[in-house]
Amino acid sequence: MFLPVNKKEMEERGWEQPDFVLVTGDAYVDHHSFGTAIISRLLERFGYKVAILAQPDFRSCEDFRRFGRPRLGFLINSGVVDSMVNHYSVFRHRRRVDEYSPGGVPGKRPDRAVIVYSNRAREAYRDVPVIIGGIEASLRRLGHYDYWDDRVRRSILLDSRADLLIYGMGERAVLEIAEALDSGIHISDITWIRGTCYRTREFVPDEQSRILPAFEEIAASREAYAESFALQYRENDPICGRRLAEPYGEHSFVVQNIPQEPLTRQELDDLYELPYENEEHPMYRDMGGIPAFREVKFSLVSSRGCFGGCSFCALTYHQGRQVRSRSRESLVREAEKLIRKPDFRGYIHDVGGPTANFRGPACDKQLKYGVCREKDCLYPKPCRSMKIDHSDYLDVLKAIRELPGVKKVFIRSGIRYDYLMADPKRQKFMDELCAHHVSGTLKVAPEHIARRALHYMGKPSADVFTEFAELYRQTNRRLNKKQYLIPYLISSHPGCTLEDAVDLALFLKEYGFIPDQVQDFYPTPGTLATAMFYTEIDPRTGEHIYVAKSLEDKKMQRALIHYNRTENRRTVLRALEKAGRKDLIPVLLTEGRRNGNTKGSHKSHRTGAATGRKHQKR
Repeated sequence: MFLPVNKKEMEERGWEQPDFVLVTGDAYVDHHSFGTAIISRLLERFGYKVAILAQPDFRSCEDFRRFGRPRLGFLINSGVVDSMVNHYSVFRHRRRVDEYSPGGVPGKRPDRAVIVYSNRAREAYRDVPVIIGGIEASLRRLGHYDYWDDRVRRSILLDSRADLLIYGMGERAVLEIAEALDSGIHISDITWIRGTCYRTREFVPDEQSRILPAFEEIAASREAYAESFALQYRENDPICGRRLAEPYGEHSFVVQNIPQEPLTRQELDDLYELPYENEEHPMYRDMGGIPAFREVKFSLVSSRGCFGGCSFCALTYHQGRQVRSRSRESLVREAEKLIRKPDFRGYIHDVGGPTANFRGPACDKQLKYGVCREKDCLYPKPCRSMKIDHSDYLDVLKAIRELPGVKKVFIRSGIRYDYLMADPKRQKFMDELCAHHVSGTLKVAPEHIARRALHYMGKPSADVFTEFAELYRQTNRRLNKKQYLIPYLISSHPGCTLEDAVDLALFLKEYGFIPDQVQDFYPTPGTLATAMFYTEIDPRTGEHIYVAKSLEDKKMQRALIHYNRTENRRTVLRALEKAGRKDLIPVLLTEGRRNGNTKGSHKSHRTGAATGRKHQKR
C-alpha cells in the first residue's frame, strides 16, 4: 500500500494529521532506489505517519497545505538528482527530458528545488520545522561554487531558511530528529545529531572541531576556497572527522556535525527489505510512467559508499569512503520477490552500487582509525593494506543466477578494473564475469589515458586499463564469447591539457576504440574536481593547474576524441595546429574522411572495443 499522496488517502487511513510531510522534486516511486521511499518507509516502521507531496505546484504555498499542518515537520529533498543537473546540460542548455517525472516531461520542479520548496513550506506554516536533505542539500551544505551562477554561493541551509540540514545517507539522522521532535524538543535546540548542519550565532571551537575560512573569504579568494575544500575533504569521516564551522559575518555560523557512521550489514538488510511496493504510484500510469524507474525496477542495490576516490565524483562527499554491503541472503530474498512480478522476464539488470565489485571497507584500519586523510586507497596504486577479495561478490551473483526463473544477471553499475587487476585470483572473477554476467558489452571507466589527466582524476595508469582489456579479450576468446568493452571517457577535466587530448586521440586510434558519446566534465557541487575547476588549484597540494574553461578549448578536446567524424574535421585541425602537432593531421584525419560519421561499427581485434556512452549524472 502506497503512502498517502492526498488528504483523502490520509483520512482513509484514519489520520487526522500527518507527523511529517515529505516533499520531493521527483515523482513518487515506492522503490529503494529513491531516497523518498527509503526515508518514508523507515519512519513508517518506527510508527510515524508520513504523507508524500511529490512534485507540488511551487508557484504558491497552497499545495503545501494539502495535508494540513504536519505535527512534527516538513522533510524536503529535490529528488535523486540535484535539480540544476537535472535541468541543464554542461553547456547550460535546458534538458528536454526529465527522467524522474511522468512521461519524462520536464518542468515539474523548479530550479534550486530545495530552496523553493523550503520557502513555500515556510509560507504555508511559519512555525513548522523544515528539515532539508538529499543530494542537493548534502552537496551544498557549506559555501560552494555554483557552476550555473559561476560564483560561490552560501550554504543552502541559509538560502532555504530551513531549520536543519541532513547530509549524507540520512536514515539514522532522520530517526534521531523525529525522536527529538516527538519528545517535545524545539527544532532550534537539536544541534547534537551527527550527519546534520545547523545555524548558530555562537560557536566555541574545541579539540573536535575546526573553523573554516569565512564565507566572505572563500567568495573573494580562490586560494581560500581551495583551503576550505581541502579541510572539508579531510574531515569527512565518522571516525577521524571533526565538526566544522563556517563563519558568516561576525555573529553567524553554519556548523557541520561529524558524519554519521555507515549502516551495518544487518541495518542495510532491514532497510532494503522494508515493505516497499516496488512500483511507481498508479496515478502516473496514464502519463507514461516514470522513465528512471524502468532502469532500476529489476536491479538490486548491493552496496553503499566508494573508496575509488575519483576526483569528479561526489560519492565520497555524500555516501562516504567506507563501503558497506547487504548480505547474500537479503539480496536473494529480494530477487525472489522480483521473480514473482508478472512483468519479470528473467533478467536481473544489475547487482551493484556505486562500484559493483566493492563489498566492504578497503582495509581493517578504516574500522578503527577511519579513512586515511592524505592518501587514496587505489591511486596511484592499490594500497598494500587493502583487502582485495571478490569471493563474496561472486557468491552473491551465483546464488541469484541459480534461482529458478532467472535467465541472466547483469552488472551494469560498473566494476573498478584496477581493483580487479590487483586481485591475485582475478582470472576466476573474469571467467565468471564473462561467462554469466555480461550482456554483450561491459562498461568500464578509464576516463582518459594521459598521465597528467589521470593524476588529477585519481584514476590508474593507462597500462592497467590495457592489461585489463587484454585479459577480458583473452577470456572471452577462450569461452567463445563475442563480448566487447565500452570505455567511458571525460573531456576537459581540470588539469587535462590539449596535448593530453591529442594523446588520447592517438590511443583510441591505436586500440580501435571509437566512442559514440563522450561526457564533458560537469562541475557539480561537492567534488574535488569542481574545486579544481573553479580555483585552478589542486586543493590537496596548492599547486596551480590548467583548466579548459572556454567553449573553444572544450570543443577541441571533445572533437579530438571523435577525431574520426567528418563534422569535427575543422575543429581537430585547429586543435592539432594549436598543440603544434600538424604532423598528426594525416594520421588522424585521413581515417576521419574515410569513415565519416562512424557510429561504432569498428571493433578492435586487440581489445574487443565497442562504442557508446549513455548520459551519466555524476
